[in-house]
Order: sequence, then structure tokens, then C-alpha cells
Amino acid sequence: MDTTGTASDAKRTSVRELVHEIQVEVRAGNLLPGRAADLLGILTALLGNVNDEIMEADAEYAAQLLKCMESEGKANRARIVAETTPAYRRRCVARNTKELVTEMIGSLKYIQRAAEAEMRLAR
Repeated sequence: MDTTGTASDAKRTSVRELVHEIQVEVRAGNLLPGRAADLLGILTALLGNVNDEIMEADAEYAAQLLKCMESEGKANRARIVAETTPAYRRRCVARNTKELVTEMIGSLKYIQRAAEAEMRLAR
């Protein structure tokens, strides 16, 4: 889940790392409405990348599971073996990242609504 950067980037930042940085900022609290809107826009854009990663991870895991089915003979045993592979871990990380992004989008929307209500009451 890497983002593409410019040639001057010293390192590439993964989508998961970007999401974690935003999570830390949101958790710290005291977000200004403008910053909350910026983060909301970033997370919404990243959601597409996360969905792409889930699709790729699901396909990789399905291929791994098929190999395990061919070698194990029994479906339950093959599934257990497939769940110990890096492909399964990648799939889980992608799905967990999507859940986190979705929850943070909801939180940022709530923060914005609360700030708007506070500004209306202050008038």
C-alpha cells in the first residue's frame, strides 16, 4: 500500500503510515475545523487506495488458498494453512485499515458538525 511520490522523496510513505499519522493527530484532539476538513479530504481520497489494496490482497490470498487446497486435500486444513501466510496477513491489514479510515472519517465529520454548532451558538 505505497503511495507514489516525486523523485525528490527520500522515502515512500505507505497508506497505512499516512493513516496512522492522521490517527495520532486526531487522537491528540483540539483540531481546528479547517484542519479537520483537510484530514477528512485526505482520508476520503485514501479510501480509494485502501479499496484497491483490499482487492489485490483478496486476489493474492485466494491464489494462496487455492494452492493450499491442492496440497492439503481437506478444505478446513487448507484454510488453516493459508491463514498462516503473508497473503492472509496482508488481507487482514488492508481490511483493518479500511475500517480505521471509515471510523476516522465519521469522527472527523462529527468534529466538524460540533464545531459548526458551537459557532452558531456563539453568534
